[in-house]
Formats: sequence, structure tokens, C-alpha cells
Amino acid sequence: MGSERLSVVVTRRLPEAVETRLAELFDVELPTEDRPMSRDELIAAVGRADVLVPTITDDIDAALLARAGTRLKLIAQYGAGVDNIDVATARQRGILVSNTPGSTTEDTADMTVALILAVKRRIPEGLAVMQSGTWQGWAPNAHLGGRISGKRLGILGMGRIGQAVARRAQAFGMQVHYHNRTPVRPQIEQALGATYHDSLDHMLSRIDVLSVNCPHTPATFHLLNARRIALMKPSAVVVNTSRGEVIDENALARAVEAGAIAGAGLDVFEHGVEVNPKLRAQPNVVLLPHMGSATHEGRLEMGEKVIINIKTFADGHRPPDQVVPGNS
Repeated sequence: MGSERLSVVVTRRLPEAVETRLAELFDVELPTEDRPMSRDELIAAVGRADVLVPTITDDIDAALLARAGTRLKLIAQYGAGVDNIDVATARQRGILVSNTPGSTTEDTADMTVALILAVKRRIPEGLAVMQSGTWQGWAPNAHLGGRISGKRLGILGMGRIGQAVARRAQAFGMQVHYHNRTPVRPQIEQALGATYHDSLDHMLSRIDVLSVNCPHTPATFHLLNARRIALMKPSAVVVNTSRGEVIDENALARAVEAGAIAGAGLDVFEHGVEVNPKLRAQPNVVLLPHMGSATHEGRLEMGEKVIINIKTFADGHRPPDQVVPGNS
């Protein structure tokens, strides 16, 4: 398949350098506005493209894939997560799916630590005081937060990002604990000073901070539910930079409101942009607009991976970041 004839439809505005390179290599359609495509626009796109470049904001489900034309052969996701794509149905229809793993690892891990510090050290509350102009000066009992050195960090999902969070936690003097489907290799565990918990319940009852770093799958939906949140210490906090659906957001909001846990830092939400009003109202909850991977460097790396995946496919080879159904 000649790359000069490959029709590529991009669903969102990407960094200018990425768009320019795509235009050099392929017959590319770029959106004029920076907004998610409507359902009708997505249907039209999959009907005319050889390659679709969607993002996490596009719902590529079985019904949409049924409307795909015979030309569509690759969905090159701009992003590491692919829970917005029905990968199994795509495969059944002869459509490959690729993603951009690794490009968001370090940035998301940085943001995880930033959220831990923001919640534990009450940084947003301090900002609010300074911005309001009401600060009266230093006082011994003002804005007291919690130390993180020596505390137990529980990592839910010890993949690339979970391990990057563990490395940072070590530097802050935290004790690293983790729950995963299977333990990581002994040499990784040793390097991270990490303790494996086969039982998530067991880990939750012993940690001071929980970092959610696992993908959203049917098995992880509401993994942190009301029963499990109730196992945590009243002094514990929850941080999520992965996927909102892993946490029962209503249960979390109730727990924070009741003082059953000490706070939360969230960069992702169960219902997209619809954030639970109870969470918005709590001073010990830090909310960010899905900024975990939002760095110039990370966005460019994601674009480079998309281009490599499409170019490799155009040259007749398997995209290096092809997603296998069941392993996404």
C-alpha cells in the first residue's frame, strides 16, 4: 500500500509539528476546530478513511465499526489507553489498532506525585488564601498537612507508569507496596523496594496513599468500590491519574464528605467532564482536567509514535505498537 495514497483522517487538532509531518507523508484530513468529532462526523470518517487517528474522546464502538468502509484498515490511536475502542470487533473486521505506549509514562508519574503532594500538603488551599489576599502571616498551626516521607504508598497497577511512580516515591522516602494481577519480576521488585500484595483488600487496609495506575477494563471497573474504600485508614488519601471508571466516584465522594478518608487527588473522572458535585465542594479534594500527560514533549512523542505506526503499516509491515485484543 503506497503511503502517498493512504487516506488518513485525524479527529482532533494535534501539535503543529505532528500535523505538518502527517501532511508530508499522507493524504491527511485535519479538523478545522479543536473539539471532539460528533457521532455523525465519526461515521463519515470511518466510511472514507484508510487510517483513522482518534483520541480517548472518540467512542469507537462496535456500532461505529459496523459503519466502517472497506478501506479502513488501521485505527492509529493518539494515546496509550484504548478503552474507547472495541479492539476485538475491529480485529474481527480486519482492522488493526495501534496506540502510543510509553510516551506518557514519565509525565503521568510526575503528575501523580504532584497530586500526592497537593493533597497531603494542602497546596490548593494555600493558593486560595494567597489569591484571596487574606493571608495574615505564618502561624504554628496554620495549613498543617501530612508528611509523605516514611509513609506507605500503595500502587494499584504496576505497569510502566506504576513503576515510574514507585521510583519517584522511593526518592521521597516512601515505602512502596503494590497490587497487580501478577508480581513484577524479582529484580524490578528489588530495585523499587516494592512489596507485592496478592490481595488488594489487604494492601488497602495498610497504606497511607493509594495511587491508581491500572487501565480501565471490565475486570477493573469500580475496583475501588464502597466496600474497599471502607477498608482504608481515615488518614489515607486516594490519587487517580489512570482512568476514572476504576473508582466508584459516588462512593469516593461520600467517603471524603464523611471524613472516612482524608482526601483525594483526581486527574480523571468516571463520567468524563461530569464531575461529582460533592467532590468539587471538598477543600481536601484536588481536581485536574486530565492533565497527566499534558507536556509539549509528551504530545510530540505521541505524534511520532502515531506516524511510525501508520508509516510501518503503509510499508506493509505490522505497526510496532499494534494492540492485541484481550491485552489492551
